[in-house]
Amino acid sequence: MRIRIVDAFTDRPFAGNPAGVVLLGSDEFPEDGWMQQVAAELNLSETAFAHPMSGDAVADWALRWFTPVTEVGLCGHATLATAHVLRTTGAAGGTVWFRTRAGVLSATAEGDGTITLDFPMAPLTPVETPAGLEQALGTAPLTVLDTGPDCLDLLVEVADEETVRSLAPDFAALARLSSRGLIATAAAADPARGYDFVSRGFFPAVGIDEDPVTGSAHTALAPFWSRRLGRDRLTGLQASRRTGMIATRLSGDRVLLTGSAVTVVDGELHAVP
Repeated sequence: MRIRIVDAFTDRPFAGNPAGVVLLGSDEFPEDGWMQQVAAELNLSETAFAHPMSGDAVADWALRWFTPVTEVGLCGHATLATAHVLRTTGAAGGTVWFRTRAGVLSATAEGDGTITLDFPMAPLTPVETPAGLEQALGTAPLTVLDTGPDCLDLLVEVADEETVRSLAPDFAALARLSSRGLIATAAAADPARGYDFVSRGFFPAVGIDEDPVTGSAHTALAPFWSRRLGRDRLTGLQASRRTGMIATRLSGDRVLLTGSAVTVVDGELHAVP
């Protein structure tokens, strides 16, 4: 069985967010425990498992995502990585439809080599600053929003780009504040550098202290900053150590996320179910 590692939301190796991708030959998923063990073995923020759908009038592939410790309900970078593998291996082209726990999602291969994901927009609900958040994050939040039942994150606006870049959170404390994690964000210090806002994503509650680039977080970041900046099309920089860029566009109640991907490992998985 082939297994690949793909760097997503980047056009060069060793940047962006690495995801494991396993394309299954059968028309059903193996046992959850086996998929969780594979994800733990790779120890990447997410590993995607996909199998072709037969008899589904809408979706082409079924898709699930696992962190090293648990299954998650929505993942952008591993969806992009899966679409990249399908495109580069010839298994699919054009637009691919995935049936997932978050509903049916699509990924479209663009003419310039990028891939555009069509994801549901996260609802944004202002909330009171949770007790202990300032101490856990290490800075005073300007705005705190809940991102709804799919993402399960807190979106926290902080003072400026430098504050986002210099955060050194208390991860154990953060894990107690949100079901999945926290997204810290600020406007770009200089939009002439090619991005409109910056963010970092911390998800210790699901085994990921800091995620290099988080596609699902941009389903909340895109509407938040589009309303602030008055534009439907924006570019976000996730300012992790690896960094990654995501172009966003609002489309009704959906968010389109566009990025590149690069395969860095293509190997054989011997411990098959």
